[in-house]
Amino acid sequence: MKIRAMLCDDNEEFTAAAKAHFATSDKIELIDTAVNGKDVLEKLETVRPDVLLLDLVMPTLDGFAVLERVNKGSMKIIVVSALSQDTFIAKAMSLGADFYMMKPVSFNVLDERIVEAVNTKRPTARNRSMDEKISNIFITVGIPAHIKGYQYLREAIKMTIDSPDIINSITKKLYPEVAEHFNTSPSKVERAIRHAIEVAWNRGKIENINTLFGVRVYNHNEKPTNGEFIALVADKMLLESV
Repeated sequence: MKIRAMLCDDNEEFTAAAKAHFATSDKIELIDTAVNGKDVLEKLETVRPDVLLLDLVMPTLDGFAVLERVNKGSMKIIVVSALSQDTFIAKAMSLGADFYMMKPVSFNVLDERIVEAVNTKRPTARNRSMDEKISNIFITVGIPAHIKGYQYLREAIKMTIDSPDIINSITKKLYPEVAEHFNTSPSKVERAIRHAIEVAWNRGKIENINTLFGVRVYNHNEKPTNGEFIALVADKMLLESV
């Protein structure tokens, strides 16, 4: 059975390209489209997709208003927007977006995110609170929400908080468990997390990192391994009594 997706975007060119792409997909069916927030909220009363693809900048009601008002239920929401500022990304994620992708977007990558979103377990209230705290840390250190490693790294940190010893078996246990959660491979998890950490260091927010953890841990010429960074954030969360 195909994944049922709905697109809310007022850009006619992007909508046409999405329709053409999904028309040939054997995994995903685009069941409906909407041109603004008011339109999509009305349609969602009768049409219930598995995934909503949501733009943020739209007339009448924008994407943030949709996130605030929508009855999400089991539906997953992937924001697809040209807005790249960390504050907008953080706001969308805090309002319930499952993934954030920046335009121009590769439809093949979008396919992957849709499948990933549907296969990801729905978070509990505790996990949502933890997600928000970890997301705030990521914003501070400069890890953008639109890259794949963001989700993997967040899940790895949560697993380490719940089972601190797992960090000692990062290759044999942690990566495979994160991979299973997102229906991917351990090697892809490792590479994506490494890339996320590299992005943070390349953005030059080292002082933010040192301030966040309360000590001068790193400088511009050195960066932590995946395991070191995961352990550092998990320890901070545990000390703050997550």
